[in-house]
This record gives sequence, C-alpha cells and structure tokens, in this order.
Amino acid sequence: MNLNQVTVPAVNVAASVDFYCRLGLELIVSSPHYARFQCPVGESSLSVHLVSELPHPSQTVVYFEVEALNERVRELQRAGLEFSREPRDESWLWREARISDPSCNVICLYWAGNNRLNPPWRIRPDE
Repeated sequence: MNLNQVTVPAVNVAASVDFYCRLGLELIVSSPHYARFQCPVGESSLSVHLVSELPHPSQTVVYFEVEALNERVRELQRAGLEFSREPRDESWLWREARISDPSCNVICLYWAGNNRLNPPWRIRPDE
C-alpha cells in the first residue's frame, strides 16, 4: 500500500494554489473547485477542494519532510511566507517548523531522517 494523496479543504482555491506552489509543490490539476499538486520528491500528492466554510478550528496537519529544513524555511520567509513556529527540535526527535495555508490548515515542514520510520521506540514484531 502506498499513500496517494491527502485532500484538505479550501475556501479560496486560487490562494491555496499560490501558497502550495510557493512551498514548492507542482500543480498538476486545476479547476475552480479543485487543485492537485505533486510533491517534488517521490510520487505523493496533495489536493485542495473548495468548501463554503471551514470547520474551526482545523484539525488537519499536513507534514512535508524537507532535509535542509532551516534553509528552506529561510527561503520561504524571504519569499514572504510567515511561519507560526520557527524550526525547533522536538522531543520525538524531529526538527519542525509550522505554517498555515490560506484556509488555516496547519502545514508542518520537518526533518526526521532515520527517526521518521525508525525511532528508538519503534515497535519491533520480532521482539
């Protein structure tokens, strides 16, 4: 099994297209009510779909792994994007930064390296 995509709500699809393209995703499908993006690494995609109103507060958090996290956050800040949380090391061994898209969906840019799938507390079926 492979994760194909995650779809998040958007009250303004055009603003969301601009935001996700600025993050570095490639727009591959576009309509007034729907847009789909391919991630720059791998084959995963993210889509947005038009809604008339958003559930508040948003419970959605979308994670994008970025190896050069600090540098990428600085690039995005220079391009005018505002982060709600600067990059910082977390107790679960990931370095994370947070930003919200135009519809207030939380986007976490992070770097976890080997700890993403193999943290020290990973369940090992053979143990």
